[in-house]
Amino acid sequence: MHSVKELGVSKYFGRLGFLLLMVALGLFGSARLPSAHAQALLPYAPEPDSEQLQNEGLKLAQDALQLYGFRQYDSALPRAELSTQLAPDFFETWFILGNLYLQREASEDAIAALQKAQQRAPENPGVAFTLGEAYFQQGDYTEAVEQLKSGLDNKPEDITGLFNLGNAYLKLEDYDQAVDIYKQAFKIQSDFWPAINNIGLVRYEQGRTKAAINQWRKALSIDSQQAEPLLAVAVALYKQGQEAEGLALGESALSLDAQYGELEYLDKNLWGAQLLVDAEVFLNLPQIQRVLGRLEEDLDPIEQP
Repeated sequence: MHSVKELGVSKYFGRLGFLLLMVALGLFGSARLPSAHAQALLPYAPEPDSEQLQNEGLKLAQDALQLYGFRQYDSALPRAELSTQLAPDFFETWFILGNLYLQREASEDAIAALQKAQQRAPENPGVAFTLGEAYFQQGDYTEAVEQLKSGLDNKPEDITGLFNLGNAYLKLEDYDQAVDIYKQAFKIQSDFWPAINNIGLVRYEQGRTKAAINQWRKALSIDSQQAEPLLAVAVALYKQGQEAEGLALGESALSLDAQYGELEYLDKNLWGAQLLVDAEVFLNLPQIQRVLGRLEEDLDPIEQP
């Protein structure tokens, strides 16, 4: 996912005093009406001005951003939500909030926050890229394409933006466009194996198994320790009748990352319908099931005597 840390937030202008902070955040609650004899004792409570509230909102946004960087999303979220109330005119507060909603897979909330960020910073490519991701998460791939293309208009060589655009075209089954975009990404960054891997996914769905295997092997030549292209080669080879090699490669792939033994995880990684059918057969083979069972046992905590 596009990282919010790449864009940063506006600097705030100093710290508020403890009393002013309490007033700004409404933590004193509702005051009781004083009696007629006690009116002279009513303390003066200064009204915070808009700049002070904005500064506090930006400070909360910065705190949320730091927590985001440490993946402490639950702690970051309330700070980000409050920052949008105190500093609603700054795109950064809405942008951080949208990213946090996206991490929680609350795509509707993410889109609403990111749209507000985009209203305040319409030319910011990071906002457009992240909004594209939110629409992708929601399953609106057409709108995802529009947002990602908008971001690329302002930052045409952004690898993440290009890759996600290719993925959106893949989900729309616009295979030619997807391959063209993946090739653009790989041309910009020659070690970007995910683009080559996903060209393999496209070729397999097109029935071009040999071409798919070639792409996955090319991805492995860039990084031999990647489980996804290794498992894809294994499934394809087994399907073609090269059972012994397929099983050996499949065992190696799952040893690298056992998550690829789950069809739901493969689906999230954009494996197409035909490849998923063949993967299901492969993963249910007795030898592969034994491998997965052994790996699961290795992950279990050691029982104390």
